[in-house]
Amino acid sequence: MTSPGPVRVRVAPSPTGDPHVGTAYMSLFNLAFARQQGGQFLLRVEDTDRARFRADSEQQVYDTLHWLGLDWDEGPDKGGPYAPYRQSERLDTYRPHVDRLLADGHAYLCWCSGERLTQMREDQQKRKVPTGYDRLCVGKTEAERAALPGFSPTPVVRMLVPDDVPLSFVDLVRGEVHAPRPDDQVILKSDGFPTYHLAVVVDDHLMGITHVVRGEEWISSTPKHLLLFDWLGWERPEFAHMPLLRNVDKSKISKRKNPAARLTWFQEQGYLPEALLNFLGLLGYSLPEADKEIFTFEEMSASFDWKRVNTVGPVFDLDKLGWLNGHYVRELSEADFAERALPFLQRAGLVADPASADQLAALAAVVPLVQTRVAVLSELPDLVRFLFVAEDDFAVDPAAAVKALGEGSAAVLTAAADALEGVQDWSAEKVQAAVDGALLEDGLGLKRGKAYTPRRAAVGGASSAPPLPESIALLGRERSLQRLRAAASPDGGVR
Repeated sequence: MTSPGPVRVRVAPSPTGDPHVGTAYMSLFNLAFARQQGGQFLLRVEDTDRARFRADSEQQVYDTLHWLGLDWDEGPDKGGPYAPYRQSERLDTYRPHVDRLLADGHAYLCWCSGERLTQMREDQQKRKVPTGYDRLCVGKTEAERAALPGFSPTPVVRMLVPDDVPLSFVDLVRGEVHAPRPDDQVILKSDGFPTYHLAVVVDDHLMGITHVVRGEEWISSTPKHLLLFDWLGWERPEFAHMPLLRNVDKSKISKRKNPAARLTWFQEQGYLPEALLNFLGLLGYSLPEADKEIFTFEEMSASFDWKRVNTVGPVFDLDKLGWLNGHYVRELSEADFAERALPFLQRAGLVADPASADQLAALAAVVPLVQTRVAVLSELPDLVRFLFVAEDDFAVDPAAAVKALGEGSAAVLTAAADALEGVQDWSAEKVQAAVDGALLEDGLGLKRGKAYTPRRAAVGGASSAPPLPESIALLGRERSLQRLRAAASPDGGVR
């Protein structure tokens, strides 16, 4: 059944740690659908898991979603007609609905201790029978239950799931879906906090949510959520269960197995938000132009159709994301690239915060040499270190020294330095012409690779660097000659 009225969707992260990339993934699809439909997208913080609650996590959710360019119409930070938007601030909202379920016989008090429940599950596993609550407390008074072992004086409240509970429902992404039979789910914990299963239903109804868009791991919980909607006499929302993001081994992507599950990791590595957003969309959605892989949020939203959502768990391929990010990096203007790159150079200690005018000028000069050579911005410091590091701190990487500064390198470096001594117009063209004349056919008779490799290590400090003549031109006469002659000296790394 299609819900009447404007579309209202939500994302509901739990502040239990660093924001998960799945929060961005779900936010993207919710927001794309809401914008296409002219509806509202709200953010609700589901913080009823007090044991895992982390105080800074909520702000991280706001920061990372805003970094991606995803914004919401209502939420704890913005307010709205259905405030408050934190579940911990809505506790008085849930209790009347629990009382109604108890009075109508759809729920019951359970006094079983944690130890008894653990022993019960272990026994069921040994007998190889389905695990689930054995309903010891159903129909008993507190006094009757207290007379039995494994009693806890502070009860929880459980749903009383009927034997004939409907197990199928229609999903916007998957069509008709069949779910396993649910257990008698706890809906109110002994500390007075609702569990997710009760709170999500109450909040979705009271906040007017018309479409519940969430991960496929919640398919098994949908029958009990539908029971709660029905028992409370509320109209059901529509459901769309998105495919889960997968590791290369097809396991569910998690922060324990994969650092890329943390949204903040992408910021740390220097992925561009527009590239990550494109990638997340590409994982779960295909535009009408089937071979179109590079698209904006606006293009995705304009074409949005649940039938175009992938039903198979997509593999989170960082190589593909790297390729996509490289495309977006190359599309930046040089000024935009320099602005985004600056924090990574500051973090590496190569540029002061705030940067000096000379450092900003050096960054602007080197950008054309490196913008096409990086896939992520965290690769930049190693490429430009040669230009920003103080001479007292400059050293050739040992691995590069072994590979590039072997036998015969001293003669190459000395000849290059001698040739450069006479260059008056210190430009990349004049530098290359002078060194080529000294080292190639008319000079030492070297092939270009043999002529370049030791100089690249001596000047750049590594085996890979921006184009060599341009690097020498940027570095300047004094520093270039100093590094060439130092590397050619007996203690300079040459073997």
